[in-house]
Amino acid sequence: GGLILFAIFSLVMDVFKIGYYSSFYSCLSAIKIIYPIVQAIFVVVQTYFLWVSAKDCIHVHLNVTRCGLMLTLTTNLAVWMSAVTDESVHKAHSKLKKNMTEEIFRWLLRVGKRSSSVEECNCNSQICQIFKNGYFWLYPFNIEYSLFASAMVYVMWKNVGRFIDHHSHHIQRLKFRLFRRTFFVGIMLGLIILVSGLGVLILYEVQVNSSTESSKKSQALTMYYIFNIVCLSLMSLVCIGGSVIYRFDKRDMDRHKNPTRTLDVALLMGAALGQYAISYYSIVAIVASTPRDTISALNLTYALLMIAQHTFQNIFIIEGLHRQPP
Repeated sequence: GGLILFAIFSLVMDVFKIGYYSSFYSCLSAIKIIYPIVQAIFVVVQTYFLWVSAKDCIHVHLNVTRCGLMLTLTTNLAVWMSAVTDESVHKAHSKLKKNMTEEIFRWLLRVGKRSSSVEECNCNSQICQIFKNGYFWLYPFNIEYSLFASAMVYVMWKNVGRFIDHHSHHIQRLKFRLFRRTFFVGIMLGLIILVSGLGVLILYEVQVNSSTESSKKSQALTMYYIFNIVCLSLMSLVCIGGSVIYRFDKRDMDRHKNPTRTLDVALLMGAALGQYAISYYSIVAIVASTPRDTISALNLTYALLMIAQHTFQNIFIIEGLHRQPP
């Protein structure tokens, strides 16, 4: 389900890309228009393949199957790297254009592209701007789709030729009822936090980008940090509470080899390393900077809580992944 959700947004992004590049096809290489078309076909074929074959355990043509799955995995990683690079270049150009005059920016583009047809490739029409803004807003969904598909293909690759004991406890299914009291309360609280977070983010972006008064920007930053500090504190307490409850749980730990769980743990720890690095550099920058005002104190608290929350959350999730079913 998650794969299909990201696939749909990726297809919309490809449509926007095709529309954007078609707006000035005369001064662009044909490969610029062909690439999103081929990518859209790849997304459709791969999503169908994973939907149909994700649960298959292959025991014939093992080398060919492994080779095909690894080729698909590396293709997804290449698409992911391309999307990250495009998004980074776009953000760099946007920041550059914001901080210098239009003439200098066009000159830099002309030098960078080594082309005299930059003027012809300007996106001036309204529909072109919609396509351009649309596909850059959808880049995160394409990035997540590539990572999502890579993880699923990797698990399939690990399961090629693997035998499973059908009488094992791994086959037991947990019953999930949405309106059980604890599940319902948790989902409602999560939705409230999600909606509140979106509202705070929108207010923050509007006030910081539109206001020229430093006092309003400070108020927006204070609101943003306080909201995140409260959320991170609650999440840390909940994860600590969950880990304490595990200590009273009589279920045994599951030590059996499981490729899916191994990948889950590796991705969890790998993803946390990025946030640890961001928080560490933030702490170093705040400690080394002067003067130290309220915003700096809130930023320091936020960075420390981010490290603590990710640590407690990872411990809780990893312990939960290794628990036997009830």
